[in-house]
Amino acid sequence: MNPLATQITTNTLGPRPKWTFCSGNSAMPPTAEHPPMSQPVHSDADFAHPTHPFAYVVNVPLITMTPENGSTEVWLGTHTDSGLHVQEGMHGERASGRIMAEVLEQRRAVRPPCQPTVPKGAIVLRDLRLWHAGIGNQTGDVRVMLAMIHFAPWYRNPMRLELAEDLKPIVEGQAALDVLVDWVTKEQALERYLNRGFGNAYDFGQRA
Repeated sequence: MNPLATQITTNTLGPRPKWTFCSGNSAMPPTAEHPPMSQPVHSDADFAHPTHPFAYVVNVPLITMTPENGSTEVWLGTHTDSGLHVQEGMHGERASGRIMAEVLEQRRAVRPPCQPTVPKGAIVLRDLRLWHAGIGNQTGDVRVMLAMIHFAPWYRNPMRLELAEDLKPIVEGQAALDVLVDWVTKEQALERYLNRGFGNAYDFGQRA
């Protein structure tokens, strides 16, 4: 609900974007058994989707992100040529959203990816269609980043948040976002939040 973030998403998506996704994204420190590993370059829009902006991811690092601790690799400009035609698999498949190797190399010759350093508490906004990859953490500290999605008010995604009731005054005290939420007790929220889905368990597509 940061006003700078909501001003941007409102300007590009329309009045009162829908906030229906909130999660944590942690890059764990390596161990002898588990060296740093990175995701394949992919798009979160692993389904047929509009060719214009319909959703923005709002990322907030809770620790300064660097290339060493796994700041997200981003392929700037790729949201304009993102779609199923450049992906290896459909939603629900093992390779869903993964960008084809030959397409990646063609793009690399035009504009290679970057791994920005992002201060703790800063805001990173990216189009849901943008190609990106989680990069392995080479340090001893957990790299934690919040991930939230603002959808256009006209976009028919049925997802809802589950938040603790003690947050209700804060959420209902703002008017910039349409927050679709199921309220639970604080105890229920703390008990269940680590048992969420991950990866392509989430479906960001539309429903009729």
